[in-house]
Amino acid sequence: MKEVTQAWYYEACTSRFDVIIVGTGISGINAAYRIQDQLPNFSYAILEAREDLGGSAIKEYMHTTAEKYGIDKHILFRHHVSSADWCTANSTWSLVVDADGVPKTITARFMIFGTGYYDHKQPLQANIPSLNNFQGQVAHPQFWPEDLDYRNKKVIIIGSGATAITLLPKMADEAAHITMLQRTPTYIYSVPNHTANSRLAYLLPSGIYHGLQRAIWTLRQRMFLLFCQRFPSFATWILRRGLEKELPGHISYDPHFKPHYKPWDQRMCVCPNGDSFACLRSGKADVHTDTIKTVTKKGIALNGGMALDADIIVTATGLKLQIGGGIRLSVDKQKIDIRSKYLWNGVMLQDLPNAAFVIGYTNASWTLGADAITQCITRILKMLESRKLVAAVPRVKAQDAQNFQDRPHDRFTVQRETRNDK
Repeated sequence: MKEVTQAWYYEACTSRFDVIIVGTGISGINAAYRIQDQLPNFSYAILEAREDLGGSAIKEYMHTTAEKYGIDKHILFRHHVSSADWCTANSTWSLVVDADGVPKTITARFMIFGTGYYDHKQPLQANIPSLNNFQGQVAHPQFWPEDLDYRNKKVIIIGSGATAITLLPKMADEAAHITMLQRTPTYIYSVPNHTANSRLAYLLPSGIYHGLQRAIWTLRQRMFLLFCQRFPSFATWILRRGLEKELPGHISYDPHFKPHYKPWDQRMCVCPNGDSFACLRSGKADVHTDTIKTVTKKGIALNGGMALDADIIVTATGLKLQIGGGIRLSVDKQKIDIRSKYLWNGVMLQDLPNAAFVIGYTNASWTLGADAITQCITRILKMLESRKLVAAVPRVKAQDAQNFQDRPHDRFTVQRETRNDK
């Protein structure tokens, strides 16, 4: 990523922007692309607390995309936003920013939070008995040690979610052996990692081809979700048939891959090209379903009586939820408690003007959901411009709130009313 020029740095720290985007993950970069593509007259900047773009496996793609469309010139790295206050009188957001140790105030008409849904500073602390006893190295995927050398080492990955399923094949090539230790299994299904209908790419214009691909994948994911919810027993049978074909003879479906819930009651894990199952078949990896009795100096003792030796323990035990990147939000100096508010269309927070949160789908492709939200944001901004309004804020009338049925955001909470305030 190219360094931001010093002149632009000072201009950014003293200017008022139309839009401030917080975060340079895929949500933030996509939001920047949509803003400059659909609202070319809008000025914007992206604030990133870290020294580089977000993401890991797709970092090269992120760099290439940001440079290709000139988005990199709008990024201010090492800029940590601690608080943001909306001033009704000026219709402006004021952001208190730590710019590489120097306090700054940056103002904007509109804020977009591309900060994801988890705490970037603290992982979810799982209660693992006597973890401090372990004399080997302990790593959490969220803060992966750069010097971690797992070549020819015995590794235990604690967890059964997407992170564990992703790490297993990546580490198996060089590790002596990997054990995935899970308390309970999760639904996993194999998906071929190739572009469907790729021949069409040579026959159709690029815009039509990508639009068609998007529609096909959206429809497939939606139909699969509805099928699992409508026919859970049949869906379980189909998933089991697929899994049993992938598993080696010494690893059984029950208990290691038989969840105690229906498909899509929780998020499913996708295994590209069945890579994790290939590791299990090769003998380089294994899976154990049990609870931890205690961590010993040389490994983990299980309540079932088995002892697992390890040189490295990876705690892939989940993420600590946090919306808005931990930024303290207020309106006219009055603190906003995110937990007590409703979301309008999963985009804007009740009583919070000119602010939007990019949170992708939880039961479909994250990026499809993130882009759908970003395009909703651009429509809101265009509407404000066309009507010569300065702010939009979702409101909930007291009489309507009494009839609301609270639903968690991961079930796509939708609220009923938006009012535009001048």
